Amino acid sequence: MAKFKKSTKKSTAGNAGAQDQSARLSKTLSESASQIWLAGMGAFGRAQAEGNKLFEVLVKEGTSLEQSARKLAGGRADAVRDAVENRVSQTRERAVDTWDKLEKVFEDRVQRALTKLGVPGRDDLSALMDRVDTLNAQLRRVNGAPAPRKAARKAAPRTAARKAASSKAAKSTAKKTARKVARKTT
Repeated sequence: MAKFKKSTKKSTAGNAGAQDQSARLSKTLSESASQIWLAGMGAFGRAQAEGNKLFEVLVKEGTSLEQSARKLAGGRADAVRDAVENRVSQTRERAVDTWDKLEKVFEDRVQRALTKLGVPGRDDLSALMDRVDTLNAQLRRVNGAPAPRKAARKAAPRTAARKAASSKAAKSTAKKTARKVARKTT
């Protein structure tokens, strides 16, 4: 029995040591939890205090980045604008050239159609007026009338006689053309 009592004494002493150790561990855990809580509160306070400063620093950096991006975009926009203006001017030149060619083709076709119909052209009328002037000069010489001076003729390019002659020539050509058209349609 003595053995049993010794072991009881040892277990009571072991219980006391375990309780003491448990109390120390509990106290250490409580202190650690308290320190962690205080560290979190300190971090929160610092974040609030320095958060405004950090926010202002970030706004400044964002502003400078935006300005540099605008400069870069502005430079590229100018380059794109110049390229577009260049292309537009090239296209405009091509369009004008094409329009001029189209007008020339149209004028040539109209002239050919008028020639086929027998309508005199500008050159034909000019040659006819020159011929009428020559004939008038010959008539004046034959009849003994003085020839008009060349300076006066140049000052007044179309006299009444020339107007009448060109009008008669145009009427006779128009009549011939009308007859040709009438023959073709019947």
